[in-house]
Amino acid sequence: MLTLAGLAKAYAGRTLFEDVSLQINRSDRIGLVGPNGAGKSTLFKLVLGEEEQDAGQLQRERNVIVGFLPQESAPVGDETVLDLALAVSPEMAEARIWIRDPDKFFLEHPDKHFDPHTRYAELGGFELEAKAKTILAGLSFRVSDFDRPTRELSGGWVMRAHLARLLTQEPDLLMLDEPTNHLDLYSLNWFREYLKGYPGGILMISHDRDFLNQLVNGIVEIRARRIFKYNGNYDSFLVQREANEAQLLAVFKNQQKEIERLQTFVDRFRSKASKASQAQSKMKQIERMDKIELPEENRKNVKIRFPQPERSGQKVIQLENIDHSYGSNVVYAGMEFKAERGQRIVLVGPNGAGKSTLLKLLAEAVPIQSGERKLGHNVSAGYFSQYRADTLDTNNTVLAEVLGVKRRVGFTEEHVRTLLGTFLFSGDDVFKPIKVLSGGEKSRVALAKLLINPPNLLLMDEPTTHLDIPSIDSLIDALKQFDGTLIFISHDVHFIHKIANHVVEVDNGVLMHYPGDYNYYLSKTSQTLAPNASSRPQAAAPARPGNETGLSKKELRKLKAEQRLAGSGEKKVQQMLVEELEAKIQASEKRRGELVAELELPETYKNGGRTREINMELTDIEKQLKFLGARWEDAAEKLLALEA
Repeated sequence: MLTLAGLAKAYAGRTLFEDVSLQINRSDRIGLVGPNGAGKSTLFKLVLGEEEQDAGQLQRERNVIVGFLPQESAPVGDETVLDLALAVSPEMAEARIWIRDPDKFFLEHPDKHFDPHTRYAELGGFELEAKAKTILAGLSFRVSDFDRPTRELSGGWVMRAHLARLLTQEPDLLMLDEPTNHLDLYSLNWFREYLKGYPGGILMISHDRDFLNQLVNGIVEIRARRIFKYNGNYDSFLVQREANEAQLLAVFKNQQKEIERLQTFVDRFRSKASKASQAQSKMKQIERMDKIELPEENRKNVKIRFPQPERSGQKVIQLENIDHSYGSNVVYAGMEFKAERGQRIVLVGPNGAGKSTLLKLLAEAVPIQSGERKLGHNVSAGYFSQYRADTLDTNNTVLAEVLGVKRRVGFTEEHVRTLLGTFLFSGDDVFKPIKVLSGGEKSRVALAKLLINPPNLLLMDEPTTHLDIPSIDSLIDALKQFDGTLIFISHDVHFIHKIANHVVEVDNGVLMHYPGDYNYYLSKTSQTLAPNASSRPQAAAPARPGNETGLSKKELRKLKAEQRLAGSGEKKVQQMLVEELEAKIQASEKRRGELVAELELPETYKNGGRTREINMELTDIEKQLKFLGARWEDAAEKLLALEA
C-alpha cells in the first residue's frame, strides 16, 4: 500500500533521518514513536505530500486513499456537525448543500436537470448518513448536536467531528496524530473498540500506552536518524528494544576487544622487519571490518523530582450542599464531596457530566454559587488546568516563569535550575521564551511551576496531555511518592491504573464513590474499559473437589463475607442517596409553598420588585425539582435492583 525506500530529510543542516525504508500494508496497525524532535510529524508530512524528501523514494499504490487527523486544529466553515461528518468527498459535501436548499440549487444551476435527492442517493448519502450518526453518537455527540454549526464548537469537539468524518469515509490508510487527546474515557473506549474492526491500515502517533498496547501490531521507532521496526504492541517493543540493545552492546564490546588485540600487535611489531608483513596484514584486517556503531543515545527522559509538601490533617477538603449552574443548565444540585489525606481520587464519567466543573469548584477556579467549600487543617491546594498553556506568560523565559513562583525560604535559583534539569530544561534551554516551546514543553514548565513548592492537595485536569510516554512514566513514579492528596481527571487508562486508589463516578450531577482502585471500579460497574496486561488476573489455582473457585474453605468464607459486606455497603450508599434526594425535594417543595403563599398576599404586589424576585425564584425551584426528581427516579430504581 505504501513503500518508503532510502528516505532522507534534513532541516537547517540538521539531519532528522537518513536511509529510511518502510513498507505499510493494509493489515498493518503501526504506532510511530520516538523522542520529541525526532521527526515523527515530518515523516507524516512526507507521506501526505506536504513536504518533499531530500533523497529516496515514496511510492503509494494506485487509488489508495489516505485520511489524516492532525493533533491540534482542523478547518471548519458554515457546515453543521453532521455535514462535516459526511464531507467524505467534494461531491458528497456539495450534494448535502443541494438537498438542504434545493431551490437555491436550481436557481444557481438552471442547466442542471436532475433531482438533488436522487444524486445524494446515488452517492450513497442515506446509508452514509446512518453510519455517520452512529459514529457521532459513539464519540459522545448528542442528537441535538447534529444540526449545530461546527463554528460554535470548542476545538476539541471540532477534532471529534473531523474524526467522525474520517471514520465515515474509511480511507485505506488512516493516519492519526495523537487521536485520543480530545476524548473522554467513554468515547475513548468506543473509539478503541471501533478501530479494532477497522478494515484499512493505521499509522498513528500516540503517547497513550494502553491505546497502543490494545491496537497496534507493530512499532516503528525513529531514533538517532534511523528507524527501527518491531513486531507486537508497545510493551513488546520495550522488551525487544532492551534485548536488541543488550545484544548489540555485547557484539560491539567483543568487536572492540578484537580491534584492540589486533591494534596492539600492529603497534608492537610494525617497526620490526621480521613481523612487518604480519602487522600490515592485521592493519588491513582492521580496515576491512564492518564496524559496529552504537546508536546515538538521545533518549533523555524526564526524571521528575520535587520536595514533599507539609503534612495536612486527615480531613482534606469538603464540599457541602453545592448548587452550580451555567445559565439554565443545572450541573449540580445539593452536591456533597469530601476527600481525606493520602487518597488519589480519579473522577470518571461521560463528557459533560461535570468532572471539570467539580475540579474547578474544589480549586476555587469558579466561584461557589451556593453551598460551602471547607479546607482541612494545614491544607494548601494547587490546580493544574487542562488549559495550562494559557496560565503561562509567553513573553517569559522558562527560568523567569518558574522563578516567579513563590518558593520556600532558602530555595535559590540554583535549586530552580536543578529542578528544571529534571524536566529536560538544562543549560541554555532555561532561557528559551515560552512562546517558542512545543505543547509538551509547555506542559513540563507548568508541572515545574506547580511542583517547585508543591501543595499537599493536587488538583490535576488531564495531566498527561502533550507528554510523551517516558515523561508520563516519570510523572507516575513521582506521584506515587507524593505524600499529599491527589484528585485528578484523565483519559489515560494506564495512568489511571497506576495512580488511582479511589474512584468517583460523575453522572448527571450525581457522585458515586468506589473505595478502591480502577479495577475495583470496573468490577463493580461491569465497564468494558479493559485493564492493561500487567493488571489482568493471574490463572486460578487448581480447584478442590466440590469447590470450583480454587479457594480453601477459610478463604471462601472470607470472600463471601467480603461480598456480603460490599453488597451491603453499596446498598447503604444508595439508600443514603435516595434519602438525601428526598430531603432536598421536600425542602424545595416547602420553599415553593412559602413563595406561592407570599404571592397570594395583597401586600406583596405593593412592591413590584418583590413579585419579580418571587417569580424568578419559583422558576429556579421548578427547574431544580425537575432535576432532583429525575435523579431520585434513577437512584430509587438502582436501590430496588440492589434490594432484589
